Amino acid sequence: MTTLGVEEEYLLLDPGSGLPAPESRRVREAADLMPALGPDEVEPELLQAQVEIATPVCETLDEVAEHLLRLRGSVARAAAATGCRLAATGAAPLRGPEPVPVTSKARYRAMAGDAPQVVDEMLINGMHVHVAVADREDGVVVLNRIRPWLPVLVAMGANSPLWDGGDTGFASWRTLVFDRWPVSGPPPVFADDLDYTARTQALLDAGAMRDLGQIYWQARLSERYPTVEVRTLDVQLRVEDAVTLAGVVRALVLDALAGGPATAQGAVPPELVAAGNWQAARYGLGDRLIDPRDGRPRRAGDVVAGLVDRLGPALKESGDLDRVGAGVEALLREGSPAERQRRAFHEGGVEAVLELIAAA
Repeated sequence: MTTLGVEEEYLLLDPGSGLPAPESRRVREAADLMPALGPDEVEPELLQAQVEIATPVCETLDEVAEHLLRLRGSVARAAAATGCRLAATGAAPLRGPEPVPVTSKARYRAMAGDAPQVVDEMLINGMHVHVAVADREDGVVVLNRIRPWLPVLVAMGANSPLWDGGDTGFASWRTLVFDRWPVSGPPPVFADDLDYTARTQALLDAGAMRDLGQIYWQARLSERYPTVEVRTLDVQLRVEDAVTLAGVVRALVLDALAGGPATAQGAVPPELVAAGNWQAARYGLGDRLIDPRDGRPRRAGDVVAGLVDRLGPALKESGDLDRVGAGVEALLREGSPAERQRRAFHEGGVEAVLELIAAA
């Protein structure tokens, strides 16, 4: 069984104002006392109003669901114990007049010195899916073959329509904010592992990033684990949505290793992938997506259904076909989390959105 793991980033909110609450240290201290949490399962993030969790290595989606429920519930209780609320949203709906302080780590302080305005606006939260690969050579094959499909994942996982108390018009505002870093967006095509290593080292040598952790491509080779890490997704409102998308990502990796579903390696031009990424962030599942199979615009639901259909053999191999199929059907029927946030906003304002993202 090909293993996987999920990382999620959450926002800490003041329960009265709904503004980001810089309480990461206190929340992590409270989490350390939670019997359901192991050591180092709750980590700091760039800004003090964020925390990150990571599941253990999982073989099944049932395991992913169990760990996410355990981790979300425990961290929510730790947040409540410190007087704040945990929120599962890709971007902060509100920001205060002063920037949220940076977490006190040398790396984060250096990043704030390099790009202060960019760091101030990193009140965004993602979901990262790690899928095991045999070696880095296989990992590069996967990156090249899933690359055209990354915008479709952006659309499926969009959960950040609000910013500064208003509707941005984007389904995934997080995607736009995160793409301000110099090494971000869809990854380029690589010849092989040596090419990947040489080109990432060249970025380091050129001063485009301080370390390999600042490779913020939407999919990359993990430097810590023998995995491909897919980083396109906003953190999800609901655990079951996160589990569905984790299953889709694993199936994409399995299918890539089997020779599909993308067209020939590198055949989708980079400008089309970049345009598709922007379009997916803008409209989510509410309009058309650029179909990676031929570069033509099609209804988002048709593109997503086509992807799941192509992933059928891989989903069967991992035992995920029924669960992922039902999850994607629900996503297309109910709309993306961004659409749910937007409906809450137009029906009840920011207060209704804050209740929605914290209740998750």
